[in-house]
Amino acid sequence: MQKKDPPILVTRPSLPPVEEYDQLVREIFSSRFLTNGGAQHQKLERALKEKLGTPFLRLFTNGHLALECAIQALNLEPGEIITTPFTFISTTHAIVRCGFTPVFCDVEPDFFTIDPTKIERLITPRTRAILPVHVYGNPCDMDAIDEIAKRHNLPVLYDAAHAFGVTIKGRTVSEFGTASMFSFHATKCYHTIEGGAIATKDAAFAELLNGYKNFGYHADEEIREVGGNAKMNEFQAAMGLLNLKYFDSEIEKRGKVAARYRENLSGVAGLAFRPVREGATQNFAYLPVSFDPQVFGANRDQVSDKLKEYGIFARKYFYPLTSESACYAGRFDPNKTPVALAASRNVLTLPMFADLALSDVDDICELVASCKK
Repeated sequence: MQKKDPPILVTRPSLPPVEEYDQLVREIFSSRFLTNGGAQHQKLERALKEKLGTPFLRLFTNGHLALECAIQALNLEPGEIITTPFTFISTTHAIVRCGFTPVFCDVEPDFFTIDPTKIERLITPRTRAILPVHVYGNPCDMDAIDEIAKRHNLPVLYDAAHAFGVTIKGRTVSEFGTASMFSFHATKCYHTIEGGAIATKDAAFAELLNGYKNFGYHADEEIREVGGNAKMNEFQAAMGLLNLKYFDSEIEKRGKVAARYRENLSGVAGLAFRPVREGATQNFAYLPVSFDPQVFGANRDQVSDKLKEYGIFARKYFYPLTSESACYAGRFDPNKTPVALAASRNVLTLPMFADLALSDVDDICELVASCKK
């Protein structure tokens, strides 16, 4: 097999026809309204409320600032937030940057989402909220989490960065908890170049988000919060409108890529795909596989290195655990979350994007399988 040229990266953004984006850009140029809730922004906000089945949705310049603003809008006393270490670093950073202490709960061995059976033992008088993550687009056990939260009168803020368009038993993920944060970064299955959103059922919470993302300003021009600047601009919103138009067809293409991976690699001893939670739909945001070195005969890093030799770049996602990050050295003990720790050492996300050729999937699978000893 020859080295891939150009190389195959772990993801590649979907883009709408350039002529359609050009038309919306011309509308923006004509209006000279570039940000601060212009026409494209308003159209996208309405469209996403309908798509996500939520009464209130606020757009942001990126998912991280959306998460920070949501934490601030909870108006919590200083204390602890229970979360998972098996996530992108943004989740933990948002908690810390907002002045809270993350308390790390281990994950379920099948789905790698936060384990509800281990949350309650971590709740203390200093616990202020729960912040679970829908990992790889696979939803958490939200019924169990919400039940615990109600019992202890705690808000639940879901990090749904990976879960755009996902439903479970006919309900969108944004219907659970206090609010859900979605990331619209270019690497996601739905994107606005950069961007994010908070979906919520709470009108007062949504109004607070308006302030926190716009210097504390509200419609009456009164500055009520110490806010920042996290507004989505018109060019991002235009990209989002077009990508929403093609979202379903893009997910269909991703599904075919995922099916080809499973067809080629299912049954390979020592290699496992993540199961799908009962009743959940998939958006095929990522293609994670985990390796058992004792059975497969090679570890995750060796497989990654082999792919790299052929110009194929997979990703060790998530590695390291956020609790192991250098910026938090000495603050947390990753051994207290052994399931998450093992996952961080054994999971490799293989290339996944809508226009990945099935012949390239076959080549990737052939290389992965060739690592087995």
